[in-house]
Amino acid sequence: MNQTILQQKQELVEEIKNKIENAGSTVVVEYRGLTVAEITELRRSLREEGCEMIVYKNSMTQRAVEKLGYNDLLESLTGPNAITVSDDQIAASRVLSKFAKKHEKLVIKAGIVDSKVVNANEIKQLAALPGKDGLLSMFLSCLQSPISAFARSVQAVADAQPAEEA
Repeated sequence: MNQTILQQKQELVEEIKNKIENAGSTVVVEYRGLTVAEITELRRSLREEGCEMIVYKNSMTQRAVEKLGYNDLLESLTGPNAITVSDDQIAASRVLSKFAKKHEKLVIKAGIVDSKVVNANEIKQLAALPGKDGLLSMFLSCLQSPISAFARSVQAVADAQPAEEA
């Protein structure tokens, strides 16, 4: 094999490896049967959530996955696949699951979330969770609740005291 072609392939494997390694989540989907318009719609939805969908040759992706030690993901890398990467652990799962409900031809195969290989069912369970902003607002309301209760108690005590005349 030509040395420059070999070097290009090694660089591509390294690029895939870095994308997967630096992502909060990676999801493998099969897009067989989707029209160009549907794929464009999916990519647009993913981009709005800060996700990226890329199509690589399976052999290159398999080499990158082997380098990272995610051998459980290898069986999912057959057929026409796309890799979706996201910094957020939930965003890609949520967008893909929502799209798959409308378009049965999109098949969620497996993924990697927080350095753990997960199956399609686990990805769908993740999709049911609220997004990062939703989780933060829930957390903040938990922090705010005791303070609000204390403030209401102090106000109730102050209201119950007879007003002192000056």
